[in-house]
Amino acid sequence: MWFGIYRILAAVARALANRPSLILADEPTAALDSVHDRQVMELFSKVAHEQNAGVIVVTHDHRALDVFDRALEMEDGQLRKSHN
Repeated sequence: MWFGIYRILAAVARALANRPSLILADEPTAALDSVHDRQVMELFSKVAHEQNAGVIVVTHDHRALDVFDRALEMEDGQLRKSHN
């Protein structure tokens, strides 16, 4: 399990190393436990603010969405503001 966590964290670090202006993350924390899930989401949020970058995260996990400035939900093909 730990190897998988470090593999995911390393992939996130590689993606952020180039200082992108837009970060697209599709289920970036699907294989992580709640502690590491939150750390990755907080890292995305921190990078967005420090580097003035946009972050779009697609996830089914709502546990750490509160770290972002804005969250949207899609249900039945309709996009709406999240209640989180």
